[in-house]
Amino acid sequence: MSGSGTPGHVAHATAREGRTGVVPTPGQEGRAGRTGQVGEPGDPPALGPAPADPGRDAHAGRTHDTAGEGGAGRTHDEMRDELDEVREGRPVVVPALAAALARELVRRADEDQRVTREAHRSPPQVARRRVAECRKGNAEALKTIVERHAWPTADLVGAPASTAALMILLHAPDLDFQLACRDLIAQATADGRCPAPHHAYIADHCAVELGQPQFYGTRVDPATLCPYPVRQPRTLDERREDVGLCPLDEQMRALRLGR
Repeated sequence: MSGSGTPGHVAHATAREGRTGVVPTPGQEGRAGRTGQVGEPGDPPALGPAPADPGRDAHAGRTHDTAGEGGAGRTHDEMRDELDEVREGRPVVVPALAAALARELVRRADEDQRVTREAHRSPPQVARRRVAECRKGNAEALKTIVERHAWPTADLVGAPASTAALMILLHAPDLDFQLACRDLIAQATADGRCPAPHHAYIADHCAVELGQPQFYGTRVDPATLCPYPVRQPRTLDERREDVGLCPLDEQMRALRLGR
């Protein structure tokens, strides 16, 4: 809900587990800068467990404690995975830090929802200020996490916290940051470290903000309760199915029932 004191209605899409299709990335030309829109993509759907690490081998069941060998209580698998991440140029986050990041992301997403609910009972100016302050602070915290540890993927912080990070990103007031994270999420989706619906949501969000047709119909105009323009509407539901989203008609029925 960038730049508006009235919380927008959201499009609730049902994720189908097991879909890992990679979604296309919209171009960055022709920014329209819809800073006054009240429509929001909505809370990303509840997701299942983080995808399994394809790099795990036959030693996946080993639980030998490496304490006393410089491993600080980690298993051989955990140490090997960290070495693999170093070789691939990915940041290494120890389990305790990953858990702390997860708690912080979920806490901030919950705070956003609380402030947004309370906005219905506050004067418009007060509501706008509180929501804007909350989302600005959340965005700055997420920027710090991304700068230090890359995008908080499901395999890094768990599916609920990764979804919370996406919610924070969708509400961030900085389109450049959203575009940068969109590309990180696209790569994580291609690698199987992030659910495909995550990229569908941020790809649609950025497309609408750039004044372009969206890909999957997840962004809905709260004034009309209709999706913003979609490219190639005749094949829309095929694209939605490819990334694990329900048909658009189901999404719109759920949205109107929840109004």
